[in-house]
Order: sequence, then structure tokens, then C-alpha cells
Amino acid sequence: MNSIIQLDAELQSSINRHGFFDLYNKHSFKQPARTTWIDGWKIEYMAIAEPETLHRTPIVIIGGAFQNFNSYKYCVEQLFAAGPVILIDLPSMGANQQITNVDTGLSAGTLELSDLAVMLGQWLDIVGLKRVSVMGMSLGSVLASGLADLRPELIDRMILMGVMQKTRKSWRMLLEESLFLMQEQRMEEFGQAVILYLVNHAKLDVTRMSPTAKRLFFRQMAEFTATEQERYEINCNRLLRLTDVPIPSCKVLVACGQYDSFTLPYENANFALQCPDMEFAMIANADHVPQLQRRKETMHLFATYLRGESIQQLDGILNMTRAQLLTMERRGEARIQVSQPFTHLTHRHSDLQLSTEIEDMNFFGLKLNFTQGDSQIAAQYPRDLALHLHDEEGSFTIECLIFEIGETHVRALFKHGSFDVAERLLRYIQRQQALMMSASA
Repeated sequence: MNSIIQLDAELQSSINRHGFFDLYNKHSFKQPARTTWIDGWKIEYMAIAEPETLHRTPIVIIGGAFQNFNSYKYCVEQLFAAGPVILIDLPSMGANQQITNVDTGLSAGTLELSDLAVMLGQWLDIVGLKRVSVMGMSLGSVLASGLADLRPELIDRMILMGVMQKTRKSWRMLLEESLFLMQEQRMEEFGQAVILYLVNHAKLDVTRMSPTAKRLFFRQMAEFTATEQERYEINCNRLLRLTDVPIPSCKVLVACGQYDSFTLPYENANFALQCPDMEFAMIANADHVPQLQRRKETMHLFATYLRGESIQQLDGILNMTRAQLLTMERRGEARIQVSQPFTHLTHRHSDLQLSTEIEDMNFFGLKLNFTQGDSQIAAQYPRDLALHLHDEEGSFTIECLIFEIGETHVRALFKHGSFDVAERLLRYIQRQQALMMSASA
């Protein structure tokens, strides 16, 4: 290929809107992805439209780390109301299996998210699209923001969902922990951990994510092939190296699930506040994957915004003003006190035991108090200590990730890697809340 841009046969014969977009039908998602090669890197895409809205600005969808084109099979039908749709996977993202450049042998891991944004801009030039709207979700939101920063003239409107400008330490620790589990080939635990990090288990009663969807999502993670594991590691490390997400100057809708526990609503709000021409909305009763839990409401919000219409008063959507964003609560889940705060930590590979007191906690983490010096001992084992809890149902343990150390305290995340332990912790917290309510009555 020798650095020559190769287009597929259809593009070579006709670079125009009617030739570029396939008309959508029920078999569209059964067709193989179309491809463009740029300097030894493969870009895979679908370009589909309905005749009624073919004239509108195309919508480029950049998904997160795990979505493939089929993930959007039931989403695009609502988006057609706003325009034709392009689904795109850059090297090592989505379902694109390429992890090595065919010309140079370079690993896709050498491509930073900013490099992928450059490549996306090049691809839009190649296929002759002068103006697009872009929808970036989760990992895709970083790539979308990068494109808007590099090539603002290409962007009409932008939607970002699950975005933060700077990554917090506790968030990076969760990603690192998932990598540790995968590298240790604890794949069942890895699969459960990824789901428990992305899906807010504490709010399943309101997000109503079906057990079937959760199980399928888990099996996808737990059964990763060697190539999929390598792609996961590449994308995790891209995010771990991320220091700053560019702020788009175009019209942008920042959206998130009301109960997103992975990219917190206040982090999305903080990003939105820095955008000069923004709107902000939360999808009610959803977490980091509203497109799975509240697809109808989410896609109606996006299509309405992309058509340039008001997003106020839409069913299932919580609109917030700039003033409300400034006072948004940082913590998504309230912390509680427990009836038996004195307990201990044990080390998973030794007989080390540390006495501690639970100051407060929720499903995601807690603050622990220690006698002088013990917090420094705990800090030496940030991912190897397990907390012991007990109530009338019995005793159980849950491992911790320590992310903040003081003279006599630590703050830690719970290392969720088991659906059973997560359910047990939820019941424990519910019992503690009931005790608190009866005590205050």
C-alpha cells in the first residue's frame, strides 16, 4: 500500500451523497463494513440513510470501547429523523480488529486519541464530507472533542455523552484494576468488574437494565479473544495517558445518565460549563449506557438537538441551566454511617490484619479511620486489602482500592469484581439505612 490512500470501489466510482450513502433496510446491519485505508491503517464504516432526510447534515457516530455497529442497530432508526448516519471504527476501536499497521508493522497502541482524531479528519476529506455533526459516546467523546479542536470547520453540531476533561485518580485506578485482572487471566472476574464499573449496580431498580442484557454484556467481556484483550489494553492505556480533553467551540450538547457512576454527572457538567455554546441534559433513570436502558428517550433527545429544535420538555430528559450546573452535587450516591463501624482489613497474600473504623460509606467506596501509623501501612497495599463486614445475614469481605491517604485515614473504592458480592453489599447498605431511619424516628 506504501502510504497510498486506497478507497473501496464504490467510493472510487462516485464521491457524492447519493452514491456514498446506502439506503437503509432491515438487512443493512448484515452487510460487511466498508473500508478506507490511510497509510496502512484501516478505517471501517457504514453509511446509511433514508431518502426523506438524505439532504440533511450527516451524523458521524463514534462509539465507546466495546460497541460494534450492531450496538446501534436499534438506535439509528430514530436518528434518521435528523439526517443520514455514518458509523465508524478507527484502528483497534469498536469492532475494528486492526492492531498492527500493514505497511510499517507499528502497533495501534502507538496511536494516541489525538492521532485518531487527525485520521478521522483525513477520512472525512477523502470521502468528500465538508460538514458533519458528530456524536461521541464514552471513549468516543474524547475522539470527537479532538476532531472539533483540530478541524472546527468540519463540525456543525456535536453530542458528547459520558465525558470529562481531566481523569480523576479513583477513575484511573478502576481502569488499572481491570487491566490487572485481564493480565492475570482472571477473565470471569474481569468481565464482572467491567460491568460493575460501567453499570451503576446500586440503581438497577430504576435503570431497569435487564438481567439478559447484563449477562450478554458480561459474557462479551469474559470471553475476550487474545486480539480483543490486546485492543482493550490499547484503549485503556490511551485513556490512562490522557491528560486533557479539548473543549469544542461548536454547538455542543453534553449529555449523561442521571446515575452515571463511571463518568459522574458533575464531571460531564464541568465539561459543559467550559463550552462556549453548549446545552446540557441528563437522561432520567439511566447510568453510563443510556442507549441500552433508555434508548427511545436518548435517541429522541439526540435527534431533536441535531435538527436544531428545542430539547426542553422532552419525556425522560432532565434539563439543567448553567446556574444549576455550577451547584451540582459532586458525589452521585449519599454516604451513610454504619451500626458496627469497628472492623478490620486483611491482606489477600499474607496474615497482615489492620483494625479500622468506618467513618462513612456507600456502594462505591468508603472512608476508614486508623490509629496513628496504620493508615501508612494500609497505603503500602493499595489493591490488596479486603474489608470485613458483618450484619444479621452474616459476615463477608470486599476488596478495596486505596486512592487517598491521610495521617489517620484512607479513602478507598470498593473493588467490585463479583456480582454476588455486589448484591451482598447492596443488602448490607440497605440494612444500615433502615437502622439509621429507625434510630432517628
